Amino acid sequence: MKIDKSGFLQGVHFIASPNCDDRPPEVEFDIPLLVIHNISLPPRSYGGSGVIDFFTNQLDIWQHPYYEMIADLKVSTHFFIRREGEVIQFVSCNKRAWHAGVSNWHDRIRCNDFSIGVELEGSDDDPFTDIQYEKLAELTRALQEAYPIKEIVGHSDIAPVRKTDPGPCFDWQRYRNQIATTGSD
Repeated sequence: MKIDKSGFLQGVHFIASPNCDDRPPEVEFDIPLLVIHNISLPPRSYGGSGVIDFFTNQLDIWQHPYYEMIADLKVSTHFFIRREGEVIQFVSCNKRAWHAGVSNWHDRIRCNDFSIGVELEGSDDDPFTDIQYEKLAELTRALQEAYPIKEIVGHSDIAPVRKTDPGPCFDWQRYRNQIATTGSD
Protein backbone atom coordinates (compact mmCIF):
# COMPACT_ATOMS: atom_id res chain seq x y z
CA MET A 1 0.00 0.00 0.00
CA LYS A 2 1.17 3.49 -0.84
CA ILE A 3 -0.30 6.96 -0.30
CA ASP A 4 0.34 9.36 -3.17
CA LYS A 5 1.12 13.09 -2.80
CA SER A 6 -2.54 14.00 -3.25
CA GLY A 7 -3.44 11.93 -0.17
CA PHE A 8 -4.98 8.91 -1.88
CA LEU A 9 -4.22 5.27 -1.18
CA GLN A 10 -3.34 3.62 -4.47
CA GLY A 11 -5.38 0.64 -5.61
CA VAL A 12 -8.43 1.05 -3.37
CA HIS A 13 -11.99 2.03 -4.11
CA PHE A 14 -12.64 5.75 -3.64
CA ILE A 15 -16.14 7.03 -2.86
CA ALA A 16 -16.17 10.81 -2.39
CA SER A 17 -17.79 12.09 0.79
CA PRO A 18 -19.02 15.68 0.81
CA ASN A 19 -18.38 15.78 4.57
CA CYS A 20 -14.87 17.18 4.52
CA ASP A 21 -13.04 20.44 4.09
CA ASP A 22 -9.56 21.93 4.03
CA ARG A 23 -7.27 21.44 6.98
CA PRO A 24 -6.15 24.64 8.72
CA PRO A 25 -3.15 26.20 6.92
CA GLU A 26 -0.88 25.76 9.93
CA VAL A 27 -1.45 21.99 9.83
CA GLU A 28 -1.03 21.27 6.11
CA PHE A 29 0.82 17.95 6.03
CA ASP A 30 1.80 17.89 9.72
CA ILE A 31 -0.57 15.10 10.71
CA PRO A 32 0.70 13.42 13.90
CA LEU A 33 -2.41 11.47 14.93
CA LEU A 34 -4.21 8.37 13.64
CA VAL A 35 -7.63 7.68 15.14
CA ILE A 36 -9.20 4.20 15.05
CA HIS A 37 -13.00 3.91 15.13
CA ASN A 38 -15.66 1.28 14.62
CA ILE A 39 -18.97 1.63 12.84
CA SER A 40 -21.79 -0.55 11.55
CA LEU A 41 -25.15 0.49 10.18
CA PRO A 42 -27.59 -0.62 11.28
CA PRO A 43 -25.73 -1.30 14.54
CA ARG A 44 -24.06 -4.74 14.55
CA SER A 45 -25.20 -5.41 10.95
CA TYR A 46 -22.35 -5.97 8.52
CA GLY A 47 -21.86 -5.97 4.76
CA GLY A 48 -24.63 -3.63 3.70
CA SER A 49 -24.48 -0.14 2.23
CA GLY A 50 -25.50 1.72 5.41
CA VAL A 51 -22.05 3.05 6.28
CA ILE A 52 -21.33 4.17 2.73
CA ASP A 53 -24.74 5.81 2.52
CA PHE A 54 -24.12 7.56 5.84
CA PHE A 55 -20.72 8.95 4.81
CA THR A 56 -22.14 10.19 1.49
CA ASN A 57 -25.36 11.70 2.94
CA GLN A 58 -27.49 9.11 1.13
CA LEU A 59 -28.92 7.31 4.18
CA ASP A 60 -32.55 6.29 3.69
CA ILE A 61 -34.12 6.82 7.11
CA TRP A 62 -36.94 4.45 6.24
CA GLN A 63 -34.59 1.45 5.98
CA HIS A 64 -34.05 1.16 9.75
CA PRO A 65 -35.43 2.94 12.84
CA TYR A 66 -31.90 3.77 14.05
CA TYR A 67 -31.28 5.86 10.94
CA GLU A 68 -33.80 8.49 12.09
CA MET A 69 -31.53 9.28 15.07
CA ILE A 70 -28.49 9.97 12.87
CA ALA A 71 -30.19 11.38 9.77
CA ASP A 72 -29.02 14.96 10.35
CA LEU A 73 -25.39 14.11 11.14
CA LYS A 74 -22.70 14.99 8.61
CA VAL A 75 -19.88 12.50 9.15
CA SER A 76 -17.04 11.03 7.14
CA THR A 77 -13.75 9.26 7.52
CA HIS A 78 -10.62 8.91 5.49
CA PHE A 79 -10.78 5.09 5.34
CA PHE A 80 -13.27 2.32 6.02
CA ILE A 81 -12.14 -1.30 6.35
CA ARG A 82 -14.89 -3.87 5.85
CA ARG A 83 -14.97 -7.16 7.70
CA GLU A 84 -13.75 -9.07 4.63
CA GLY A 85 -10.80 -6.66 4.24
CA GLU A 86 -11.97 -4.29 1.53
CA VAL A 87 -10.51 -0.81 2.08
CA ILE A 88 -12.59 2.14 0.89
CA GLN A 89 -11.35 5.72 0.95
CA PHE A 90 -13.84 8.59 1.36
CA VAL A 91 -11.60 11.64 1.84
CA SER A 92 -8.07 12.51 0.76
CA CYS A 93 -5.67 12.40 3.70
CA ASN A 94 -4.73 15.96 2.79
CA LYS A 95 -8.27 17.08 3.65
CA ARG A 96 -10.05 17.20 7.00
CA ALA A 97 -12.57 14.36 7.33
CA TRP A 98 -15.31 14.83 9.91
CA HIS A 99 -14.70 11.71 12.00
CA ALA A 100 -13.73 12.82 15.51
CA GLY A 101 -16.27 15.47 16.43
CA VAL A 102 -15.66 17.35 19.68
CA SER A 103 -12.27 16.00 20.70
CA ASN A 104 -9.02 16.75 22.48
CA TRP A 105 -5.56 15.18 22.44
CA HIS A 106 -2.64 16.51 24.50
CA ASP A 107 -4.43 19.84 25.01
CA ARG A 108 -5.09 20.24 21.28
CA ILE A 109 -8.76 20.54 20.44
CA ARG A 110 -10.49 19.70 17.15
CA CYS A 111 -8.61 16.49 16.41
CA ASN A 112 -10.09 16.40 12.90
CA ASP A 113 -7.68 19.24 12.07
CA PHE A 114 -4.55 17.15 12.63
CA SER A 115 -5.59 13.50 12.39
CA ILE A 116 -6.48 10.76 9.94
CA GLY A 117 -9.51 8.60 10.72
CA VAL A 118 -9.91 4.90 10.01
CA GLU A 119 -13.25 3.19 10.60
CA LEU A 120 -13.40 -0.57 11.04
CA GLU A 121 -16.66 -2.26 10.18
CA GLY A 122 -17.65 -3.57 13.57
CA SER A 123 -18.98 -2.75 16.99
CA ASP A 124 -17.82 -2.59 20.59
CA ASP A 125 -19.36 -6.04 21.07
CA ASP A 126 -17.91 -8.14 18.24
CA PRO A 127 -14.31 -9.20 17.60
CA PHE A 128 -12.72 -7.77 14.47
CA THR A 129 -11.59 -10.13 11.71
CA ASP A 130 -8.05 -11.29 10.98
CA ILE A 131 -8.06 -9.59 7.59
CA GLN A 132 -9.19 -6.30 9.16
CA TYR A 133 -6.14 -6.33 11.44
CA GLU A 134 -3.91 -7.16 8.48
CA LYS A 135 -5.32 -4.37 6.29
CA LEU A 136 -5.28 -1.89 9.17
CA ALA A 137 -1.61 -2.66 9.84
CA GLU A 138 -0.72 -2.29 6.13
CA LEU A 139 -2.66 0.96 5.92
CA THR A 140 -1.02 2.27 9.08
CA ARG A 141 2.46 1.62 7.70
CA ALA A 142 1.56 3.40 4.45
CA LEU A 143 0.22 6.36 6.42
CA GLN A 144 3.34 6.46 8.60
CA GLU A 145 5.49 6.58 5.47
CA ALA A 146 3.49 9.49 4.04
CA TYR A 147 2.78 11.54 7.18
CA PRO A 148 4.56 12.21 10.49
CA ILE A 149 2.13 10.10 12.54
CA LYS A 150 3.51 9.87 16.04
CA GLU A 151 0.52 8.49 17.94
CA ILE A 152 -2.30 6.06 17.29
CA VAL A 153 -5.39 6.26 19.47
CA GLY A 154 -8.97 5.14 19.67
CA HIS A 155 -11.92 7.47 19.29
CA SER A 156 -12.55 6.84 22.98
CA ASP A 157 -9.14 8.34 23.81
CA ILE A 158 -9.90 11.69 22.21
CA ALA A 159 -13.61 11.89 23.14
CA PRO A 160 -13.87 9.73 26.30
CA VAL A 161 -17.17 11.16 27.53
CA ARG A 162 -18.92 10.65 24.19
CA LYS A 163 -17.32 7.63 22.53
CA THR A 164 -16.30 4.05 23.35
CA ASP A 165 -14.89 2.88 20.01
CA PRO A 166 -12.99 1.01 18.79
CA GLY A 167 -14.20 -0.80 21.92
CA PRO A 168 -13.09 -3.61 24.20
CA CYS A 169 -13.00 -6.18 21.38
CA PHE A 170 -10.26 -4.28 19.56
CA ASP A 171 -6.94 -6.01 20.32
CA TRP A 172 -4.44 -3.14 20.59
CA GLN A 173 -1.49 -5.45 21.28
CA ARG A 174 -2.22 -7.58 18.23
CA TYR A 175 -2.54 -4.46 16.08
CA ARG A 176 0.71 -2.95 17.38
CA ASN A 177 2.52 -6.25 16.82
CA GLN A 178 1.25 -6.35 13.24
CA ILE A 179 2.37 -2.78 12.59
CA ALA A 180 5.85 -3.75 13.76
CA THR A 181 5.99 -6.76 11.44
CA THR A 182 4.13 -5.46 8.39
CA GLY A 183 6.49 -5.15 5.47
CA SER A 184 9.37 -6.89 7.21
CA ASP A 185 8.75 -10.27 5.58
